[in-house]
Amino acid sequence: MNQAPFVMLHLGLGSFHRAHQAVYLHALQQTGDLGWALEGGHLRDDMPDVIEALRHQGGAYMLETVAPDGQVRYERITSIRRVYPFEPSLSGLIEAAAQPNTRIISFTVTEAGYYLDARNELDFSFPDLSADVAAAQQQRPGGTIYGALTAMLRERMRRGSGPVTLLNCDNLRHNGDRSRSGLLQFIDRLGDAALRAWVETHTTSPNAMVDRITPRPTDAVRQRVLAATGVDDPAALMGEQFIQWVIEDRFAAGRPAWEAVGVEMVDSVAPYEEAKIRLLNATHSCIAWAGTLRGYDYIHEGTRDAAIRQMAFAYATDDAIPVLSPSPLDLANYRDTVLDRFANAAIRDTNQRVAMDGFSKIPGFIAPTVRERLARGESIDSVAMLPALFLAFLQRWRRGALPYDYQDQAMDPSVAAAVCDADDPVSALAALPVLWGAQAGDARLVAALRQASARVAAFINQAS
Repeated sequence: MNQAPFVMLHLGLGSFHRAHQAVYLHALQQTGDLGWALEGGHLRDDMPDVIEALRHQGGAYMLETVAPDGQVRYERITSIRRVYPFEPSLSGLIEAAAQPNTRIISFTVTEAGYYLDARNELDFSFPDLSADVAAAQQQRPGGTIYGALTAMLRERMRRGSGPVTLLNCDNLRHNGDRSRSGLLQFIDRLGDAALRAWVETHTTSPNAMVDRITPRPTDAVRQRVLAATGVDDPAALMGEQFIQWVIEDRFAAGRPAWEAVGVEMVDSVAPYEEAKIRLLNATHSCIAWAGTLRGYDYIHEGTRDAAIRQMAFAYATDDAIPVLSPSPLDLANYRDTVLDRFANAAIRDTNQRVAMDGFSKIPGFIAPTVRERLARGESIDSVAMLPALFLAFLQRWRRGALPYDYQDQAMDPSVAAAVCDADDPVSALAALPVLWGAQAGDARLVAALRQASARVAAFINQAS
């Protein structure tokens, strides 16, 4: 009898997971290595149509992959063997997490979804988080990552199911270390000393870096898949050809042989992570904010605008690359590759998707470069353009003049409105500790941001 495969249980079967981690495991299975399978579901009642389609299709779906030269490839991805329907009790996911064969619990969460402040402390003022604390004290699960993991790990501990790896698949810097810290703080808030001891002994949380541009699927993707393959798939999605996954090799109970299909297993993910966050994520936000201000809908349109591309190039070249050096990566080549990827018209990634969560992205992606440049006594003129773009973007939000709904899980709308309504919005933005930490109100930051805001105003006027 063949042994049942080990399970990687993934929380959040959104587009990125299905175009990234699921693809790597599918590739491994295609080599004949069937030792691992994916299962998963959502912690909240979102994407119900996609989840139902995946369940109906046995977890399989069509992936459209687009190369920079426009070449398109279609593939049926079959690595997800079971999809759990959403239910508030999370009973299916908790049962799966407690199985001895489940050796990895992975998750994809937005930066804001970790509820961590600049000091890496949980902010229990968020209603979702405080509600989950109350639920966990009554032995009930919750919809945040901490409330869900607490319920799952409690059940795993109760059954004696053995060690398990907690694996982030998202853009949080130092994601394994920081999410682990948040989880332990959550458990401490409950006063559950037994669970804390079990988590410390029986789990690991490797840091990881993930990268693949995966736009939100549209009906056009479904129609292209149908035309090309004859398969009508409501869960179809698309992604760019580029794909990367770098993971620290610290697993508590084994792992797939991912290195056989291109995953980079390393001792430290830090230099890869910093390059991606500073040269890709921050640049992506720059182009989305600038493109929106210029009247574009898509990332590739902004990237092909000479003025916007130059802003992104100057930020990376003048301020980001110097503080990232030395690096095991060729940073100039990485910068150029990123910009070429963003210019891929076939991806049709929207400014709306990339522009979201600025109140998380400034402290996570942009403020570190500001902090390090100032500490070295160096100019921040180029990096200051990014928060200046965001301020102009935010002012349009305040006027109701954005062409789309802006989503920002970490933003307090009253704080954002106060910045926009201030006599001096530049100083008001620069004074926010939630964005800048110890640099909030620094005279050098205020001066650079003021000069950058004048350049942004001129940039906007050019498009009028």
